[in-house]
Amino acid sequence: MLRAYGFAPAPVSEPQRMAQQIKPDSIKLLSASEIKRVEAQVQADLAPKECLQAGPFDEVQAVALRKALESALPSGSWQMEEGKLPARWIVYMGKYATAELLAKKRTELNGMGIKSESVSNPALEMGLSLGGFETEAAAKAELSRLGPKGIRTAKVVQEREEGTASVLKLPALTEMLRAKLTDLKPALAGRSFKNCS
Repeated sequence: MLRAYGFAPAPVSEPQRMAQQIKPDSIKLLSASEIKRVEAQVQADLAPKECLQAGPFDEVQAVALRKALESALPSGSWQMEEGKLPARWIVYMGKYATAELLAKKRTELNGMGIKSESVSNPALEMGLSLGGFETEAAAKAELSRLGPKGIRTAKVVQEREEGTASVLKLPALTEMLRAKLTDLKPALAGRSFKNCS
């Protein structure tokens, strides 16, 4: 009763320290193998990061992609960069009436040693691009070069006009983030990731 006035035996326990503990039950002792696993994870997180990018995306595609990114990846792990998109001219073959005819033409071109790719403009589907160029003159020069190889029905068309577009950049990709990229595939509008240039 006289403790408040300084008359009491010296305390041998410190209950106030017990009251100051924050979540003492969350402390866990790790085994040697668990410590090695945690150290390996830390080393993987500290390892040099890879930079990947995908695009270009038009305004509608960029809005949908941003929504997917916000739910799939932590904030700060990705960037959407807007930039000028140059006009693109292609050496074009098509339109083909069926997917079978398109596949047959692609196989025929491969046999001739000519690389072809799908077009990105929906108005030109189902067709093939034999090369993309920033000027009409460069595309016409490529068409002239392909003529002697047996290309007779190709023509030069403008695949897209000059405009603005967004590019997705993942500047410091970790293994943990790489595992989440499959969740983004539907929002990438058919684009694939490439190393940052």
